[in-house]
Amino acid sequence: MMDRRSFVKKVLNGTIAGSLYLVWPMGGDSLEIPEEIPGIKGKDYDILHQEFAFIVDVTRCIGCGSCCVADKREYNVPDGNYRTWVERYVKGFSDQIYVDSPHGGLDGYQHPRTDIDEKIRDTFFVPKLCNMCKEAPCVQVCPVGATFISPDGFILVDEKRCVGCAYCIQACPYSARFLNPVTKVAEKCTWCYHRVRKGLLPACVEVCPTGARKFGSMKDETSEVYKILKGPGVLTVLKKEMGTFPALYYKGARREVI
Repeated sequence: MMDRRSFVKKVLNGTIAGSLYLVWPMGGDSLEIPEEIPGIKGKDYDILHQEFAFIVDVTRCIGCGSCCVADKREYNVPDGNYRTWVERYVKGFSDQIYVDSPHGGLDGYQHPRTDIDEKIRDTFFVPKLCNMCKEAPCVQVCPVGATFISPDGFILVDEKRCVGCAYCIQACPYSARFLNPVTKVAEKCTWCYHRVRKGLLPACVEVCPTGARKFGSMKDETSEVYKILKGPGVLTVLKKEMGTFPALYYKGARREVI
């Protein structure tokens, strides 16, 4: 039986056939393929009666980069640009925080930093992606209506209308957008909208080997995200003071992050 480290290494190297559709569940003994969104797959999609949430569990993220690999392959993301990325936070005994994200975390974090001149107290990883804000600044500033909120709550970009002015890129408080150097239009994470409409999980959620990324319907009271958000425990959003009301929640996020 392949151990987790070997599995992650093979995912990153692309040596597992169909590796983007595999996930190793926490505590599981074998590889499974949970790809469907409970309560969505196989049913008529009512676009006016949907509410989704995304949860990132910082305590589970190991910085392997599988999510970034999945995203890049799913969307053919140009080199040097990222729809989702993973940041490494290193905390010294002086309480100084050192943050880096080489290649967006695409290659994982297999080596410690050697440029820090103090003893390290802690290291943790924080995945970043579009926050799907209910009050989205990117939508407000778009002069041509190319960035819009769909009836089911997704922030999307109409590539045919986008003029590449980059106003939305500047307005996003989470730096989640970039100008595609090939198409010359704004691009960002969509939570794999095309997959969700089919009842499938976002690609990054599907491949996470530790269950650090969770996605589901808030209309389904049996879903994992519903139970987490409605249950005990502390969840936070990034930059709450901005008043954007994100649908992306973080579990176990440190004060250095939020």
